[in-house]
Amino acid sequence: MTERSFRFTHAITRLPSAAIIRGLRAVDTGTPDLALMSAHHAAYRAALAATGATVIDLPALDAYPDSVFVEDTALCLPEGAVIMRPGAPTRLGEAAEMAPHLAALYPDLRRIEGADAFIEGGDILVTETEILVGRSARTNAAGVAALARLTADWGRPVREVHTPPGVLHFKTDCSLMDAETVLATDRLAASGCFAGYRVIPVVAGEEAAANAIRFNDVVLFPAGFPRTRDRLVAAGHAVTEIGNSECAKIDGGMSCLSLRFTPPGPVS
Repeated sequence: MTERSFRFTHAITRLPSAAIIRGLRAVDTGTPDLALMSAHHAAYRAALAATGATVIDLPALDAYPDSVFVEDTALCLPEGAVIMRPGAPTRLGEAAEMAPHLAALYPDLRRIEGADAFIEGGDILVTETEILVGRSARTNAAGVAALARLTADWGRPVREVHTPPGVLHFKTDCSLMDAETVLATDRLAASGCFAGYRVIPVVAGEEAAANAIRFNDVVLFPAGFPRTRDRLVAAGHAVTEIGNSECAKIDGGMSCLSLRFTPPGPVS
């Protein structure tokens, strides 16, 4: 069994900008507190680094309020990287800003192209055997098809699935725990998209806990969901809880805050 879907040597993060108060959100639950968000973000970066990974911290981008959520800008695989085309028009520039950083790490850097194609990293779950991509308000069929074409010669099959109505991204409701196990909400698992995988159900009422990250030997997990945390611990996972109250106000979670990868060659 390989572990390329959750064992990484590098991560990229971007510091939150003061413009974050203008970040996109489905429901207004209050203005994020930048100081508290910055403290949570520092804890997040420290947790990544504690696994032995190299964490590349990019500066804040005041022109892009949602730019702290770097995961939506790219898909990073051992074979190469793909620059996304975010479905939110205000976020297209974020992908362009990420491209030169990944070009320095990846000899094979590809791009989603086509004015009709939209896809965000939050809708992509990479497992050992396939890439699951959830159709959503931010990712359309043309975007899924474009990604499938780009990853085919890397031996990475894409399977289109569907994000539940009213849920921002596919990974809002799920995360990979190991090569065979997914943490998922009941509403997503009920679709049958995880047939062949073991599913750890998120406890009812703690749906926001579904967006976690297995990063090397730990699970980075949003604080405040003790019953789901206990399920992960009982399943044998080491869990590090990190505050996420401010990112949650603009629909962000653990996976959104980093690109996690092992580059294909030496990195200076």
